[in-house]
Formats: sequence, structure tokens, C-alpha cells
Amino acid sequence: MLFSPAVLPITDEEEGDFMNVEETSRFVDSFWESHVLPALSRYIEIPNQSPLFDPDWEANGHMQRAVELARDWVLAQQIPGSRLQIANEPGRTPLLLLEVDGTGDKSVLLYGHLDKQPAMVGWEEGLGPWTPVRRDGKLYGRGGADDGYAVFAAVAAIKAVKLDGRPHSRFVVLIECCEESGSFDLPYYVEKYASVIGTPGLVVCLDSGCGDYDRLWTTTSLRGSIVGNLVVEVLTEGVHSGDASGIVPSSFRIMRQLLDRIEDSGTGNILPEWLSIEIPPEKLEEARRTAAVLGDDIWKKYPFASGVGPVSQDPVALLLNGTWRPTLSITGQGGLPELLQSGNVLLPKTALKLSIRLPPTLDATDLHARLKELFESDPPYGARVTFDSEKGATGWEAPPLAEWLEKSVERASEKFFGKSAGSMGEGGSIPFMGMLGARFPEAQFFITGVLGPQSNAHGPNEFLHIQAGKNVSSCVSQVLTDFEAL
Repeated sequence: MLFSPAVLPITDEEEGDFMNVEETSRFVDSFWESHVLPALSRYIEIPNQSPLFDPDWEANGHMQRAVELARDWVLAQQIPGSRLQIANEPGRTPLLLLEVDGTGDKSVLLYGHLDKQPAMVGWEEGLGPWTPVRRDGKLYGRGGADDGYAVFAAVAAIKAVKLDGRPHSRFVVLIECCEESGSFDLPYYVEKYASVIGTPGLVVCLDSGCGDYDRLWTTTSLRGSIVGNLVVEVLTEGVHSGDASGIVPSSFRIMRQLLDRIEDSGTGNILPEWLSIEIPPEKLEEARRTAAVLGDDIWKKYPFASGVGPVSQDPVALLLNGTWRPTLSITGQGGLPELLQSGNVLLPKTALKLSIRLPPTLDATDLHARLKELFESDPPYGARVTFDSEKGATGWEAPPLAEWLEKSVERASEKFFGKSAGSMGEGGSIPFMGMLGARFPEAQFFITGVLGPQSNAHGPNEFLHIQAGKNVSSCVSQVLTDFEAL
């Protein structure tokens, strides 16, 4: 249900600078139903996996199809004073860049991406990664929430601002196509189009998460990451396990020993001190506030198997574990045959893909070399051990919200969601944020998104919560209006 202005009436103090809530909500709802959701459904159908997961992405043409869909849709909106260009350079992922003239000299950068994670297995019956399904107020399909909706939501917010009729800043919407691969093409494009991007005073990112769907959430930090492949080789070919076991060391057991160098298997704590930092006091306090709002929903949102529980019953500890402490996840394997194809053979090698999440402010510059030394030095039994990273990035901590932005976010949440805003760190990474933070140190950052409970980005049954998407669009339009009114 859309928020009704009758529930939280606009005060006399706010009347002069707040958008017409009822009109904005009505417009955004209609625009999403008529324009956004049909286009987003067509986008879900395109299997445009990020280059890391589809090395032949350029020849396959799926990414180009997704970009052309977005381009045609944006052009069809006929935004006054707008210019749209697509950067298509050989060997580089495409970039969509939309400029909208403003009435003053202020500039806002709005960010999102179009590339997707792989299909993943485990989708419920009737659902699939490339099959858009609208059910129970949600739009299912890969990439709808992460992050295909961003370009459509950004345009919806811009059109709402224009409908309101007040002066507004210059808007630049930047949509990349390799975020899920570490945004490796983005530094090149940011430099090439520096004159178009300008010097934004406000950066809006729509690629983040939310603690629930009942309020507007802002992201205050993002973890860094190192993703790499750890390989243990002991033989040139597999041999009969009855003949060789007890003589030839198991590559799997050696892998277990190597993992013990980085993680305490009993607690999940990361062991090397150089992978941790002291958590800032203000982030501890933020975690306490957020835990008071979300409680056990912090862990109950996950699809635990029967009888399984979280690593702790303390919601504050869980929040900090997922946002400011390093963690290790195993996300892929090589060398292990499928169960039905596994003979009684001692395997020649075992390979695992490691995803190491890093505290937001930990410098990741030399971590690949340190991890390589950690794993490869003094290998058990002289095994051949290699660790090679695929991608990695330093995390990011948002600068404190300026008073105007803090008030704008709070007021927008109350008006369009009907509840006070929330803030929290996120466990994932958005490489572009660190890059922009360094490039525009004076800018304010409004990081938000629709990846909430059960939305399951990267996994099966990913969905976009439609009402939350509509409300976020409305909230963004209000923040854009408030920025120009400063």
C-alpha cells in the first residue's frame, strides 16, 4: 500500500520545500506499472552474465542486447534537456551515460549496473533466472534487483522531479556493465568522460541493500574483497585409493590444513591479524541501533535448512560479523567429480574458490601477495600449492551525512514509506564507491537499494520487492529536490 499523506501530514515548516507526496506517489506507481516493470521483465530474460562468468560475452551479444534495451527505453521517455550516449569500445564492456540539463550549476551522479551474476541452481518450480515472474508483490528473475532496476528507477525519480516543476540540478546517470566482475572498465570510462560527469556534489547509488522493506535504508559502509583460486596438486593423475591412500597425501586434507592458516574452523574467525581492523565506536553504536530495529530478522531472513541456526544469537555480533569483520566463504570447486561419477580414486588435485570479505577501511593493495605467501609457503608434504586472485578491491566507508541529507533521507522515508529511515553497513562490495570517494572527496553519498530479506541476489529465486522499488524511486526524487534547494 502506498503511503498516505493523511497518516503523516506535511507540517507548515515542510510545506514550502517538500514535493507533493500524493502526486509523486501516484505518478511513480503509474510509471512503474506502465513503463518500468514491462521493460525490467524484458531485461530479466536476457542472460547477460558479467564477463567474469561469461568470457565470450562480447561474441554472445547478450550484454549488447541489455544495453540496447535500456537505451531504447530511456530514449522513449523523451526527458527534456537530456542526451544519451552508449560507449562501445572493442574489448571493453559497454557504458550507458545519460545527461539531463539542470537549472543551476549543481550536479548529481546516479549509478547502477546492468551485468548479472550466473544463473545458479535451486530455483523454485515455476521460477528461473531468465524467466520474469510477478508473484505476491515481487518480480522474480536474475538481475531485477541487482541491479537492472537502477536505470529505470533513476529515470522514474528524474521524471518525478520534473513533474514537480521546481528547479533541479544537472543529472548524470552512469550505468556500467562489469560491476559483478570488479568494475575493471570503469576507471577508464570515468577518466574518458570526466568532462561529462563533472564534479558531482551528490552521488546516488541504487545498488545496495535494505534491512527490511518498511523504510528507506542508507548504506554507511561496504566491505572489500579478495576472490581467488587455491589449488593443491599431489599427483599427475588419479590413482586407486585402496592402493595409494596412506602413502600418497590427500590433496583434500592438505587443503584443509591450508585453510586452517586463515580461518579457525571452530569459530569462523579469521586468524591473520593483518586481515582485521578495530571497529570504529560509531559503527558499534550504529549496529546496536539497527539490531534494535531488526532483531532476529537479521538472521531469520535466510533460508536455513531445518534445525540449523546462526553462528551467534547476538544480533549486534551478527551485524558486525557481516559488515566490519573479515570472513571466508568457499564459493566454487575444481577437481572433485560429481557424486555419481566419483570412482574409488585418490584425486590428483583439489581446487577451491575463496571469497574473502574484508573490513571496509582495510587497504587491500598488497593483500594478494600476502595471501599468496600465506598459502604457498612451506606446503605440507611438498605439495604443489598455488593461490591466484581473480579480483579484489578495498572496501569503502561513507563520509558522515551532511545535516541537509540526513534530514532529507529521514523525511523522505517518513513520507513515502511511513516509517523512520534506517542505516547500516553492507557485507557486499561496490568497487565504484571507493573510486568515487577518492575522486570526489567533497561529495555527499546517498547509497540505497532494494536488496532486502529473501531477495537473494546472486542466488536462486532473486526478486525485486516492487513496492519498495517504487518507494525508493519516490525517495530519491525528494533527495534530488532537496539537494537543489540548498
